[in-house]
Amino acid sequence: MKVFRIPLLLSSVWRRRVWRINTVRDTVYLTFDDGPIPEVTPWVLDQLLENDIKATFFCVGENVRKYPEIYQRIIAEGHKVGNHSMHHEKGISTSHADYLASVDKASEYITSDLFRPPYGRMTIAQSRSLRKRFRIIMWSWLSYDFDPAVPVEIILEKAKKEIRSGDVIVLHDNSKSFERLQQILPELITVIKQKGLSFLPVK
Repeated sequence: MKVFRIPLLLSSVWRRRVWRINTVRDTVYLTFDDGPIPEVTPWVLDQLLENDIKATFFCVGENVRKYPEIYQRIIAEGHKVGNHSMHHEKGISTSHADYLASVDKASEYITSDLFRPPYGRMTIAQSRSLRKRFRIIMWSWLSYDFDPAVPVEIILEKAKKEIRSGDVIVLHDNSKSFERLQQILPELITVIKQKGLSFLPVK
């Protein structure tokens, strides 16, 4: 069974990372990983613009290098950006030096003090080094937009039951997720609005 909400035990173990954001307002935080790419990110930006929503994009440095105009559009439209490494390396499968070098290289293209580890996985040493320079942003609610084994209807049903103020919600602006994202994102926005929640980018 898929777990959409991150267990409290996990967030308590890694408490120096940001999992939820407590605010005085009833607010959620939409975040998008892996872009920007021309096949997906402009569509996402159009959806956000239409709904007057500000979000946070954790960008892969190689994609920003290839598509700087999309990156600049993200910023120009008032969204926040974060570092998601240069080539989307999995930290636990990458040497300490190579992982930090990847994040450093991505910082040449992405101006941000926010970092999200690809796959949500990195070593303790990598985390310790990176938190000296970045706020490490995780998530409290995973959409499974990338997993075709999870029906869209189940995702939206879970969203109606589980999403609450302070949640950091992760979606993906990549090619693998796009067909499902086109179904999920508009409906998810509607669900969140019906709950009386507003949207902010991660600070």
